[in-house]
Amino acid sequence: MPDRPDTIVLVHGLWLNPLSWEKWIEHYKAKGFNVLAPAWPGMEGEIDQVRRNTKPYENLGVAEIADHYERIIRALDEPPIIMGHSFGGAITEVLLDRGLGAAGVAISPAPIKGILALPPSSLKVASVALKNPANRHKAVALTPKEFHYGFTNTLSDDESRRAYERYAIPGPGRVLFQAAFSNFTPGSPLKIHPESGKRAPLLLMANGQDHTVPASVTKSAFKIQRKASSPTEIKEYPDRSHYTFALDGWERVADDALEWATQHARVPAPV
Repeated sequence: MPDRPDTIVLVHGLWLNPLSWEKWIEHYKAKGFNVLAPAWPGMEGEIDQVRRNTKPYENLGVAEIADHYERIIRALDEPPIIMGHSFGGAITEVLLDRGLGAAGVAISPAPIKGILALPPSSLKVASVALKNPANRHKAVALTPKEFHYGFTNTLSDDESRRAYERYAIPGPGRVLFQAAFSNFTPGSPLKIHPESGKRAPLLLMANGQDHTVPASVTKSAFKIQRKASSPTEIKEYPDRSHYTFALDGWERVADDALEWATQHARVPAPV
């Protein structure tokens, strides 16, 4: 029996697909880990195909995404480390809340239920979908300009355009509506129960230059999650944006996440 989890499950965010994890996948594999980076259901396949055909995922919601990852995780021999970015960070929190995982890392996680105030920059990014109620059942794409504001605001126009062309895909508007109205929705899929006693250790990572999930939102999530009996910590990177997964210096972020998770992971006792 290993003294640390040997598998890492990476959960990508809204407006992205698993290609966004390409650097982290190779980085963690080189350290000897088995790395799984499944797509949200309906987003499997080459990125050009996913961009062209949005029908398989245009009605995706938080519960369907979390259920998809739960099935993958429960099929593993041992609980993995779960890491998620943006809406993948919120999904990571939901999965840990279900008692899954040996440890979790949520990077600039989308708001869970109970976060009452969102900064103007968050609302500006979310308004891409929320401005039209019909988008609840559509996949909505960011323009290059919107992607630059929401993800790559610390990069030049040319650098941002290259990132957009490599990683950006349309995203299901339904998840944004679920997040926006979670505080008014009984039984919201983004409801977390930190005092239940079943949640694995959790590290929250905040980014000070993030327009989509500003550090203040991640700090609000920490105030909710720190009620858990298991370790809960927050780490802030003042100069990093929402594009932190591929921004120069991503290796330090990936190593910080892995070090914390392996140090705090709940490892099953040897039989």
